[in-house]
Amino acid sequence: MLTRKQHELVCFINDRLEETGISPSFEEMKEALDLKSKSGVHRLISALEERNFIRRLPNRARALEVLRMPERPEKTSAAAAAPAAALARGNVRPAPTPANDVVEIPLHGRIAAGVPIEAFEGSSMLAVPAALLGSGEHYALEVSGDSMVEAGILDGDYALIRRTETARDGEIVVALIEDSEATLKYFRREGAMIRLDPANRAYEPQRYRPDIVRVQGKLSGILRRYD
Repeated sequence: MLTRKQHELVCFINDRLEETGISPSFEEMKEALDLKSKSGVHRLISALEERNFIRRLPNRARALEVLRMPERPEKTSAAAAAPAAALARGNVRPAPTPANDVVEIPLHGRIAAGVPIEAFEGSSMLAVPAALLGSGEHYALEVSGDSMVEAGILDGDYALIRRTETARDGEIVVALIEDSEATLKYFRREGAMIRLDPANRAYEPQRYRPDIVRVQGKLSGILRRYD
């Protein structure tokens, strides 16, 4: 199962190859998928290679070959059956993603919902209902600790995070502190400081200088397993 961005990328590459016979550049792929950097394209291509959807042709620049295509949801949707002219006029809306669709997103280790702990990157994937994810690129973190219990985030939950580097006051974010420790907290600005608030009265807010705090993403949803 591919993530939404992986699916979009392999379809974009295949369409461009069919149209021009030349695979798109990394810049074109970045713009087509609305990514902030080419490093995101590299990650997606590597993931597609690992799943044998595409391969890079050796000794040739910009050379990608599509080995197989995922099923395109729009082929079976009501919107796809409607005439293209009706879609262009806006008379027919594309069908929403079915609630039982599942996508895989990277699972990047554990994150503290207490005092900050070191966050680490993993290579495993987590299957997630597509309905829990909005637009953008997502990853998951396993929650460790109880400082966010009053926000309904429990120890052992999987936090679904949308990648972003900005946040508004009151949003729950993954904050990287001094490029070494990460934590899941409410984000607030307090004068010249950044305040990271827990959702547990047993914990005190944490205050840091803005230059040592970087937002790594915002909470998009929670996945909980019941044994």
